[in-house]
Amino acid sequence: MAHRPLDAVCALPGSKSESNRALLLAALADAPSELTGLLAARDTGLMMTALRRLGATIEDLPALADGSPVARVLPPAQFLAVPEGIDCGLAGTVMRFVPPLAALAPGRTSFFGDPRAGQRPMAPLLDGLTQLGVHIDATALPFTMDAPARLSGPEVAIDSSASSQFISALLLPAARFPEGIDLRHTGATVPSLPHIQMTVAMLRDRGVQLDDHKPGRWVVQPGPIAARDQRIEPDLTNAAVFLTAGVLTGGSVAVPGWPTLTTQPGDLIRDLLARMGATTERDGDRLSARPDGALCGAELDLHAASELTPVVAALATFATGTTTISGVAHIRGHETDRLAAISAELSSIGVKVRQTADGLVIVGAGPAGEGLRPTRALRSYDDHRLAHLAALVGLVVPGVLVDDIGAVAKTMPDFADRWHAMLTQTTRTI
Repeated sequence: MAHRPLDAVCALPGSKSESNRALLLAALADAPSELTGLLAARDTGLMMTALRRLGATIEDLPALADGSPVARVLPPAQFLAVPEGIDCGLAGTVMRFVPPLAALAPGRTSFFGDPRAGQRPMAPLLDGLTQLGVHIDATALPFTMDAPARLSGPEVAIDSSASSQFISALLLPAARFPEGIDLRHTGATVPSLPHIQMTVAMLRDRGVQLDDHKPGRWVVQPGPIAARDQRIEPDLTNAAVFLTAGVLTGGSVAVPGWPTLTTQPGDLIRDLLARMGATTERDGDRLSARPDGALCGAELDLHAASELTPVVAALATFATGTTTISGVAHIRGHETDRLAAISAELSSIGVKVRQTADGLVIVGAGPAGEGLRPTRALRSYDDHRLAHLAALVGLVVPGVLVDDIGAVAKTMPDFADRWHAMLTQTTRTI
């Protein structure tokens, strides 16, 4: 629990989404690349292991003076099939981004993951690979794919309503497909469009010819993917948790390195905080957040930034009035059913919350969380975002614990140390 308003500056590690895209594109490139500031976490570790098994070389170089890690990625002359299998853990970017790259390795490659991995949606992506001539023996993890000597194409039509990662997964290696790809989305609105925009921007930066002027259609021309050295931005979704900590305690937390322009959906936390009664300020590359009076409930469509749902749920818990979160039905298929998990855990301490078809309705308990009491440790469900929710609630409600803080290893293994340093130090970079 926070015993005073926070006053801290928290430097945070790199974006998982950008790190894993940069790693995969470097493995596909026409020359070696250097990547600075890669996130060191389970998801990125799984990606690097997968790429190495497929034939890429990834070397650690000396860190920069500011401590930022540097890695050199050497693409293989030809990708190699991995019949013994690639471990995806519970990482959506690994289980979805790597199979289309593995389709460039003729032969049999198997994929497996954590027990929960088999419950994460995969069928539309695997259907798309089937349309390109890949034979796949299942519709979810674990599965085995047999890639032909030459992929067909370019037309592919899939329903990506359950995850924007299906689109990104097929776009990332598409320039290396013999015919490129003409990819169409056949369902309702694609969630988390900023993540697709991130993919498109990174491809164009590497010289890939991509036409996305028609909604729901992406056409990639075959050709090389140029090598690019890249500095990875701080993870803004993880940063949102620290900014929110300052707001909930009546203080201020700042995050340095906040980009002026970004495709990360986590950047939307600035607007969400403003709509709930907080203020964000930029000083150079440093973004800080503080309350501007009491938080208030709001109607919020998080379709473009669903990863922020647990953070917004924490804000809603300590707001005055009712908050309605919509547009996030697809997060039922994330690391856990996040809507059910958030509802169950907040209800267990006395929060009035209910699920809707595509979100949550949360009745705020006010800034002090009046009437809220922990009945047990809040569960993480092996989900880093649920652990973040518990940490935020615990700033205000005495006695709140999380049953497995180890879940944070997915995107920030040292989260607990950084959190403790934020709570115990003031006006210090941690």
